[in-house]
Amino acid sequence: METVEHPRVRPGQLEDRAYQRAIVDAAIDRNTLVVLPTGLGKTAIALRVIAEYLRRRPTESVLFLAPTRPLVVQHARSVEANLFAPEPLVLTGAIPPERRAQLLRPPQVIVATPQVVANDLADGGFPLGSLSLIVFDEAHRAVGDYPYVALGRANRAGPGARVLALTASPGGQLRRIQEVWANLGIEHFEYRTEHSADVVPYFHGIGVETRIVPVPPEVRRLAVQLRTAVLRQAEVLTRLNLLPAGDTSRRSMLDVGARLHQQLAAERAHGGSGTGVLWAAVTAQAAAMKALHAVTLIESQGVEALREFLARQAPGPGKRLTPAARTFLTDPDVEQVRATLDRLTLEHPKVATAVGIVRDELHRNAAARTIVFSQYRDTVDLLVRELERLHDPAVRPARFVGQASRGETSGLSQKEQVALLDRFRAGQVNCLVATSVAEEGLDIPATDLVVLYEPIPDVVRTIQRRGRTGRARTGRAIVLVADGTPDVGLHKSAFARERRMHEMLEQVEASAGHGGSLPPPEPKRRQKLLSEYPR
Repeated sequence: METVEHPRVRPGQLEDRAYQRAIVDAAIDRNTLVVLPTGLGKTAIALRVIAEYLRRRPTESVLFLAPTRPLVVQHARSVEANLFAPEPLVLTGAIPPERRAQLLRPPQVIVATPQVVANDLADGGFPLGSLSLIVFDEAHRAVGDYPYVALGRANRAGPGARVLALTASPGGQLRRIQEVWANLGIEHFEYRTEHSADVVPYFHGIGVETRIVPVPPEVRRLAVQLRTAVLRQAEVLTRLNLLPAGDTSRRSMLDVGARLHQQLAAERAHGGSGTGVLWAAVTAQAAAMKALHAVTLIESQGVEALREFLARQAPGPGKRLTPAARTFLTDPDVEQVRATLDRLTLEHPKVATAVGIVRDELHRNAAARTIVFSQYRDTVDLLVRELERLHDPAVRPARFVGQASRGETSGLSQKEQVALLDRFRAGQVNCLVATSVAEEGLDIPATDLVVLYEPIPDVVRTIQRRGRTGRARTGRAIVLVADGTPDVGLHKSAFARERRMHEMLEQVEASAGHGGSLPPPEPKRRQKLLSEYPR
């Protein structure tokens, strides 16, 4: 294996891959957006560009941005292990602003979360003019009001440090890429897939398998009753001319909710508090959303997840029921569902399926690492309990969730997240059961298997989850799909959206890959794209 030879790169540390070298050569002299599949070395590209800027402009600092503290810590460790550079300065919200200002002494490699830098910049406490290079990891976030946007604009308006933007999945909307492009001042585009000629020799591959899970009749009956509860509230909205007859889709309900809250805001702005009819509509829409969520839980997550949700809706000491919660809980079909759950002993087969897949993998390969993703903390907690209930020394699970505590479930601090990832790499824990917090950027080369407890429609998040495996060797990803439920449609649409994303990226590459600004699409093409990739 040939390694990178550079005065600022530690000998024998970074593999010299041809496609990385080509991307680095382009990114050194132009603000570059790099779209590269997870596991193919975006961090290595960043390190090589950082090394060159440390060599070229040794009196200036480099800023390496990442969305989360675990990812910031990970990148700081990579800089320290691979480069001859000043000790990386890690800046997160855990350090008070006045202390952060004292620590900024160029030249440095600053590794930080964007919110911290944006806040300090707004307060005049961050020396943007001292930077030669800014690296934006997970650059697809540079849209809307995310702090990357403010930092990118400030850089364009002021010192104009070189920009390197990295992502595995910029999303399926052309306008989203245009927004990232404009916000970060991108000049050049580098795009690779696992099928690119210069990538093929280094790609280990990911085998994606769909596991269809049958849904028991008892679970289906609960779903039917909950859908009837949704329909009951939808009929209220139909009578108020807010919803077409028979429409119970989540999208339509969300649209109705947005219109109602706009109307409430307008009335309050004029000193009113809303009419009885308006509040009746608000209550019906909110109760319908609760019932729709209950349907999702019973069909895609499990019986216990539904129990937990219903328990949180019920009144308790010091807890007043909202009108929506009262309407939902007193619905006759919801009452029947609650009575059924009190005596129901079965669980959704997805739970046993996921546990069995993890157990089999860890018995087959004692050195394996696995990650199970779920949308919901209740499901994460249930899966961890079921894995622990095996009392199997080969299976060592841990819960990996975000920082926020919700009700009786506590979150993990960023320090706890970092420590848990260290235990996972060391093999003390060999199965992470995680929410979306584990989707982005985890550098865990030995992950052999990823289980997606449910399909999700978001193409970025699907690619991020699947990309946790297949880094150092061929990996597997298994998607659990509950038969005869919306899981089936979500799974199909995820593949279709990913395919369209790659087609769109090829068009971007053809039009902008040789530099210059990203041109807007032709009007007809733009209209077609907007219809294919709705917000």
